[in-house]
Amino acid sequence: MSEHMGDGTASVPGTATDAGSGPAPDTGDRNGGLGAVPRLEVDPLLDDPATRIVVCCGAGGVGKTTTAAALGVRAAERGRKVVVLTIDPARRLAQSMGIDQLDNVPRRVPGIEGDGELHAMMLDMKRTFDEIVEAHADPARARAILENPFYQSLSAGFAGTQEYMAMEKLGQLRTRDSWDLIVVDTPPSRSALDFLDAPKRLGSFLDGRFIKLLVAPARVGGRAGMKFLNAGMSMMTGTLGKLLGAQFLRDVQTFVAAMDTMFGGFRTRADATYRLLQAPGTAFLVVAAPERDALREAAYFVDRLAAERMPLAGLVLNRVHGSRAARLSAERALAVAENLEEGRIVDHAAGQTGQGGPEAASPETPVSPTDNGASAAAPMDSAVPPSVARLTAGLLRLHAERMQVLARERRTRDRFTALHPEVAVAEVPALPGDVHDLTGLRAIGARLASPEPPGAPATAPPPAGPTPPAGAA
Repeated sequence: MSEHMGDGTASVPGTATDAGSGPAPDTGDRNGGLGAVPRLEVDPLLDDPATRIVVCCGAGGVGKTTTAAALGVRAAERGRKVVVLTIDPARRLAQSMGIDQLDNVPRRVPGIEGDGELHAMMLDMKRTFDEIVEAHADPARARAILENPFYQSLSAGFAGTQEYMAMEKLGQLRTRDSWDLIVVDTPPSRSALDFLDAPKRLGSFLDGRFIKLLVAPARVGGRAGMKFLNAGMSMMTGTLGKLLGAQFLRDVQTFVAAMDTMFGGFRTRADATYRLLQAPGTAFLVVAAPERDALREAAYFVDRLAAERMPLAGLVLNRVHGSRAARLSAERALAVAENLEEGRIVDHAAGQTGQGGPEAASPETPVSPTDNGASAAAPMDSAVPPSVARLTAGLLRLHAERMQVLARERRTRDRFTALHPEVAVAEVPALPGDVHDLTGLRAIGARLASPEPPGAPATAPPPAGPTPPAGAA
């Protein structure tokens, strides 16, 4: 993103690219060992009245829905009037907000502290499509469309319909102007880019040559239309009838004839919403887990946003693991575990488990690869019960596995930040369980906004000395 941010992309308050407003970005090392990577300033972004839309995007399964809800709660409790548009059909989000159910109508969330308001809704893809038909067709034509079998299939599950309807609903909410901040949780897709690509594909289909060809006889009308159809389209319709079925083709033609006056509107509205996403009042947050595939999707999305001149606020690196014992390396933990299992215990000079200070357990203390720590070990005191030794060894092995996970996550994150050094990043530590209430959403929002999240650090501190890097959905 760094190579594109100065290339016409709108700046977003609270990020490294917004030199004119808000505090200067802190590039210190308080954000989970991110070093010189700019920290994503969430609160200035949410507090700025010029920010009207926040879009949480990314691959499926990285925590977009929870992130969007947490941002909505935090913004509302800081005085904004917020609506969160979610696509996740899981009931847990509604329950965490204290609502029995979410549907296509914004519902106020109880329990919000402060002067702001929070409303939430879940996109009903088919209902949104029905509303478009009812708003742009007379009652008789609308009824014919809604009862058409092809329309029912199209509105319920045609490729790209969910993404298109999410953008339609976003446009409707923005037009109503009842909220000063809209937070959008993009649809769960195989690819994060589907949110940008699918609406255009559907709009192109509904306004494309095939549809225009099918609607041509209806535009001619009467016998002339039938003559045109029989003479000019007999070969094509015969082939399509064999491939798709004659009844299906008739349903399509009936649908197209009824929708004729509406087709241009689909592309017009899609283009209008697309321009809205490019406006300075919109901010994109790319959400990813610290995994290779999720961050690869995030990198693609960052590049695409720059190419489409859409304003990127930053990256939310979700479910980052940490450890309070990060100074004890995986290698030393495994060496001590092997000593314990073999009936030996590390002596005091090399850092006896539980008795040495931080220096004794420091990863910088060399362990000879030839003796695997045996030279630093002595026979185990008979006073140490074997069950305690086994338990301690098991815990050390678990710690070693955790440190290996941390190292892998840091390497993956560092590859992303090396490619996009100017993308502001916020890390959210992994939680032991699901978020199930407003308190949990508040905690996520606090960790998003805090440079130093409460509890365990998000990642291990960087190793001292000239070591290789690291070794963020």
